[in-house]
Amino acid sequence: MNADSNGSANRQTLVVIGNGMVGLRFCEKLVEFDTAGRFRVVTFCEEPRAAYDRVGLTSFFAHRDAEKLMLARLEWYQEHGVELHVGDRATAIDRTRRLIRSAKGVEIDYDAVVLATGSYPFVPPVPGIDKLGVFVYRTIEDLERIIEYGGRSQRCAVIGGGLLGLEAAKAAYDLKLETHVVEFASRLMPRQIDDAGSRILVRRIEELGVRVHLNRATKEVRGNGRVEGLEFADGTTLDVDMIIVSAGIRPRDELARQCGLDVGQRGGIVVNDLLQTSDADIYAIGECALHGGMVYGLVAPGYEMAEIVAANLCGTAERTFAGTDLSTKLKLMGVDVASFGDYEAPPERATPLVFEDPIGGAYKKLLFSPDGKRLVGGVLVGDATQYATLAVLAKSHAPLPCQPHELIVGSRGASAVGGADAMPDAAQVCSCNNVTKGQICSAIREHALDSPAAVKACTKAGTGCGGCFPLVIDLFQSEMRKAGKTIVNHLCEHFPLSRTELFAIVRVKRLKSFADILEHCGRGLGCEICKPAVASILASLWNENVLDPAHQTLQDTNDRFLANMQRGGLYSIVPRVPGGEITPDKLIAIAETAKRYNLYTKITGGQRIDLFGAQLQDLPDIWERLVAAGMESGHAYGKALRTVKSCVGTTWCRYGVRDSVAFAIRIENRYKGIRAPHKIKAAVSGCVRECAEAQGKDFGLVATENGYNLYVCGNGGSKPRHADLLAADIDEDTAIRYIDRFLGYYISTADKLTRTSVWLEKLEGGIDHLREVILDDKLGLCAELEDLIQGLVDTYQCEWAAVVRDPDKRKWFRQFVNTDETEPCIEIVSERGQCRPGDWPGELVSLQQFGSLARRNGEPYEAPPPVEETRWLQVGTVSDFPIDGGATIKYGKVQIAVFNFTSRGEWYATQNMCPHKKAFVLSRGIVGDAGGMPKVACPLHKKTFSLEDGRSLAGEEYRIRTFPVRVEGDAVYPELPPTEVLDEELATEIGCRLATSCETNGGQVEEICELVGA
Repeated sequence: MNADSNGSANRQTLVVIGNGMVGLRFCEKLVEFDTAGRFRVVTFCEEPRAAYDRVGLTSFFAHRDAEKLMLARLEWYQEHGVELHVGDRATAIDRTRRLIRSAKGVEIDYDAVVLATGSYPFVPPVPGIDKLGVFVYRTIEDLERIIEYGGRSQRCAVIGGGLLGLEAAKAAYDLKLETHVVEFASRLMPRQIDDAGSRILVRRIEELGVRVHLNRATKEVRGNGRVEGLEFADGTTLDVDMIIVSAGIRPRDELARQCGLDVGQRGGIVVNDLLQTSDADIYAIGECALHGGMVYGLVAPGYEMAEIVAANLCGTAERTFAGTDLSTKLKLMGVDVASFGDYEAPPERATPLVFEDPIGGAYKKLLFSPDGKRLVGGVLVGDATQYATLAVLAKSHAPLPCQPHELIVGSRGASAVGGADAMPDAAQVCSCNNVTKGQICSAIREHALDSPAAVKACTKAGTGCGGCFPLVIDLFQSEMRKAGKTIVNHLCEHFPLSRTELFAIVRVKRLKSFADILEHCGRGLGCEICKPAVASILASLWNENVLDPAHQTLQDTNDRFLANMQRGGLYSIVPRVPGGEITPDKLIAIAETAKRYNLYTKITGGQRIDLFGAQLQDLPDIWERLVAAGMESGHAYGKALRTVKSCVGTTWCRYGVRDSVAFAIRIENRYKGIRAPHKIKAAVSGCVRECAEAQGKDFGLVATENGYNLYVCGNGGSKPRHADLLAADIDEDTAIRYIDRFLGYYISTADKLTRTSVWLEKLEGGIDHLREVILDDKLGLCAELEDLIQGLVDTYQCEWAAVVRDPDKRKWFRQFVNTDETEPCIEIVSERGQCRPGDWPGELVSLQQFGSLARRNGEPYEAPPPVEETRWLQVGTVSDFPIDGGATIKYGKVQIAVFNFTSRGEWYATQNMCPHKKAFVLSRGIVGDAGGMPKVACPLHKKTFSLEDGRSLAGEEYRIRTFPVRVEGDAVYPELPPTEVLDEELATEIGCRLATSCETNGGQVEEICELVGA
């Protein structure tokens, strides 16, 4: 037995090698089952960050934020006593001495070991496969390398047409690369779907512009040192300059081989039904384990293995692993693909029933028992809406509640099986996390869960592959109906109304301020959800300046400071460039401004120039230069018209049939500054070649020989949608009139933060209804909608110019209220001749930091005791702090946020640094209340904190320091400890380092650990 860090001689040391999804799940289950505290758990993680969602890896291309993929914060490991070695690989198992060694020299005596080492990508031994430009698709670091190299590539081939190959192809497609999928077999996803399903999938993928090459064996990677192309065994070639290999996986079994454990002939650590290896004290789970001659490459079997081993070690009851269901539902290249049950059952065990819709791009194959009384398995391509219900039915082995053909006719099938209510409580809904219907329904009732997201967080159903989440939503809605509760879309706790309802009230009652609206139809003091929504409604109706005192602190930080907040509390600035047309003099003015303020410059996808890295206090001066050069705000910060993109049209293009530039400029100058439920992007193309991509915008115009075709409700991004044709061959004035009506109807009826594409999808009657309203005036609203937009056009003003010309507005852009000093708040590095913030750390803190913090005694972090010696310090006057908002003071080396919560009649002070990303921005957050508790929402990532005691209102581990404030006459006094006390804990320079690096040495470790734990 080993002694734990607290000196107890009764705890056994359990070493978990591998901290991926399965390794973390084992740790979670052991913590849950080990109620007696029998085990000391040590886990090694060779990657530079702890467990993250590898199933959702492709989403990284959309947000580029590794933090969003994390499955557990490092505070979780500390709180539960799990010793985590990040960035350290276990290199040897000494079974004789019962010892684990790591690459960094750590040695751990063990009582038991769990191998969760996962797998590695298989790279076929093709000549030239080691050339520059060949990548694998497995880790976040792989993706970062793909993104970097893809930025200077044009054509990418993905070798492998299986599940991971299509994920990699989606990544290449998202990087705007010409993408090719090369598959050795005769069909895509050969392990999951049949030939007919593959044909549908190929067609749907190729409709996106991705080329699929089946029956192609790669013979050689061609090129002189770097990738230039592929040569196939049949003699054909493919010119590409980048390759992603995703040809399958191989178990990571090198540790097992090193220490003499049994491994399979083709790899994999041999385990029995208890998941023990040939050494009874060493277990293997997940993709490294070989059970019954099979390696499972999905996360759900790994999760099941993890739970079985944890339960057996803790003695809850002996459980065995007998294989598992391989059902899975995925969205690959935008196409639903699902398989469930025994989808490969041979004819002697199953009879197939097939539905194929080559026009709609859907394929369904259901396999039934020979007598037709039970569903055995199935494959769905293109339409997988029935997946969850059918998968549960197949797994239950229950008799069919209907005739077999009724399961394959779409909506009738759903009613035929009775939907969610007809499922037994024991039916497994989430196979990834082994969650049943009964557990979900009980959790909804017992914990009063009020949303599908809350169900997800409480039960973990839907947090794996996500395929079961539609069924989770059905169960939630069913429980709400049973409880007699109506599912509503209220704005928040302060307004029991939807945005559409609130918009109508504000318009009819002609309410002009948040206070008036709150008094008329709200309650409480507002929050970070309703305040920006109300601010948008007020701007959409009355168009008063968003920085007028009555509106200023309703705005989210981007609208409040008329620029886009970026990392470290810096801002980016986008001048308006109507239609993308800009003069050399304006380009020179932008360049000189960027050089003067050391701004990072980048051309945006919408034909604009973005200037990054502006300090808050420099914004008015930067705008003054741009306004003097004839430019104005581009409203890139607002839920407003962003850009009207254009091609050159007849101005220069030999194919152009209309002057798209002139029309784009006219449109952009008409609608600039109009606030809406979400951002709006538009485009005008001068001919049907569509170089401005108008059919992927909220509204777009494509020139024809007879006028313009008007398209609406398209968008790009993570869920692209092709716009619908609203009207064809119309002249410019008619197009403007229809766009007025379209925007007016959207602004009046859409829910908050709803893009036009989503709005149309939820609009009853869809595009046909919209045509009747906009073109035929079905509702008799067109004159009113036109008046609404014309009123906004007539009252437009450049918001930058309004600040430049108004000393009272300029003062709100000071960095500090009590001094003219300024200081940087994030470390800046040089890259490619420009300045940018240093990289965010891969993790918030390291194991070594936690070890130093807790003195390696297992004790949880405790904030330092309050210092009795404090003093009241005058930091400004009441007028220095905005109504219902905050501003920053400098105190020694520390930044303090002071809040004038006017509508509550109270003042608060906190540290200005948000502990989440160490950004000095809290004073710029929206104040409000939650259940009467005063709070502030960090403007960077919307983390909320109590203004009374500083705790995280999301239940996260970190908190902020708070300080009392009093007001005497016109003077504002916070009560603060001595500067030297706060400097050690909250100095700006420490936060700057933490925001970009977790590497610490010597004496730095202690102070940074204390700050991280604060």
